Amino acid sequence: MIRIAPSILSADFARLGEDIDRCTGADLIHVDVMDGHFVPNITIGPPVVASLKKHTSVPLDVHLMIANPQQYVEAFAAAGADIITLHAESDVHLHRAIHQVKALGRQVGVSLNPATPLCMIEEVLPDLDMVLIMSVNPGFGGQKFIDASLDKIRRLRAMISATGKDISIEVDGGVTMDNIAQIHRAGADTFVAGSAIFSTPDYGHTINALRQQCR
Repeated sequence: MIRIAPSILSADFARLGEDIDRCTGADLIHVDVMDGHFVPNITIGPPVVASLKKHTSVPLDVHLMIANPQQYVEAFAAAGADIITLHAESDVHLHRAIHQVKALGRQVGVSLNPATPLCMIEEVLPDLDMVLIMSVNPGFGGQKFIDASLDKIRRLRAMISATGKDISIEVDGGVTMDNIAQIHRAGADTFVAGSAIFSTPDYGHTINALRQQCR
């Protein structure tokens, strides 16, 4: 299954609801939560997620790029997050945080920054619904895809196959019409796209075109 997740980091926050409505055909809405500590940017919190949940039936893919995520998991779950993704680098008790999310009845993902090796999630991989590979250094939209991410995705797909589990690989950062097919061939099935969608006049058309590139 191919899933396209428009990232609202690149949307117009003055008309966020309208921009999401225009994302026809989106499988997920990707919500980047940044605190200015774990990454050098500040974005949104649970109140905005709650507003989005009232506005759209598309599942909310909430990516916590924050320090001490365990303190906020319950709030984001209550606000309506359908998938909560934690960073392996942000919590020393990753196993506990993963199972905190699962106990709240939400799907759970773990994200890895470009310099973080796959071995960081080897022990918890069977517990996950999704692994998010950051293909740029997190914090800002519009960055160029790091080519070394392709090999990392291939190795992760092999690791997942060895578990026998159905675990998605999501890729976030620099995904474009020109490289999405190559990223898909490496083993990814879920694609976060920000400027690649929101910089175009017809978001729905672009979402469909990105999906067709994979096929």
